[in-house]
Amino acid sequence: MPHPHLWPAIIGAVLGLAVVVWACLWLVKSWDGMSGRRRWIVAVAIGLFETAYWLNIYAWLIEPNLLVVRRVEIVNADWRGGALTVAALSDTHVGGPHVDSARMGRIVERVNQLRPELVVLLGDYAAFHQPEAERPPEERQEIIGGIATFAALRARYGVVAVLGNHDSWYNRASITAALQEAGVAALWNRHVVIRRSDGPLVIAGIADAMTGEPNFADALDGAPEGADTIMLSHSPDPFAEMPRGPALMLAGHGHCGQVTIPFVGRPIVPLRNKRYACHLIEEDGKRMYVTAGIGTSILPVRFLNPPEIVLITIRGV
Repeated sequence: MPHPHLWPAIIGAVLGLAVVVWACLWLVKSWDGMSGRRRWIVAVAIGLFETAYWLNIYAWLIEPNLLVVRRVEIVNADWRGGALTVAALSDTHVGGPHVDSARMGRIVERVNQLRPELVVLLGDYAAFHQPEAERPPEERQEIIGGIATFAALRARYGVVAVLGNHDSWYNRASITAALQEAGVAALWNRHVVIRRSDGPLVIAGIADAMTGEPNFADALDGAPEGADTIMLSHSPDPFAEMPRGPALMLAGHGHCGQVTIPFVGRPIVPLRNKRYACHLIEEDGKRMYVTAGIGTSILPVRFLNPPEIVLITIRGV
């Protein structure tokens, strides 16, 4: 059964296809009676309509259901230990139009096939804005079921997460409990230390910038001096305030705008700093990677920004 938010697209697809077929049949029937100029105008108009129609179908119904693996290598002089592979997932928005717990199970399987040493989850596990108490039971079950699939993730150094604005709007305590039940360390202005043979690895996570108060000092308080450090944040906006030291910050939230128009760019980027929209950002000697995430928000469309798993290899010089 299609998600309710997809019915306008499905109805539009059916009606639009009927219009396309009718227009083509009418053009064939009327072709001989038209002047050359009118033939050209009508044919171009039908062609533009059909192109827009199929692009719309692709953006609403096809690309949001794709999954790509984006492989990234980051070389950083601040990294002292051996190379580390990190799989990053963000903005799953379970319960939304294109993501249910069954799809999350398939995504988890794909992550495991990549054999990362560490998995990081970057927030917004729940779809929509309503608090938990106002959601129907089946929707609450879907969201918690999607988070439960993280228990099947397999990584040498485990799974670490931060929370996003949608998780706070839903119920931060419930989302945190579900993550912990799945064996995921949920961070909110704190860190965990992972012991490696070539030195400790610190994974620090700050509070969500929209619904909390990100505090880098609290997140790093007590961390081993000189340890390889990765910072997690749901939103990339706090990157400007991140201190020197962490080799990399990972973030999501903006979905890379969801839609990219060739030669125009991303019409909507829900960030204070639009320069932090997508992928690798380097600023003041610091590095951040921003993923396009998995799900959608506001409108269930994606165009030239497919859902992605990011597999990052970080190494020293």
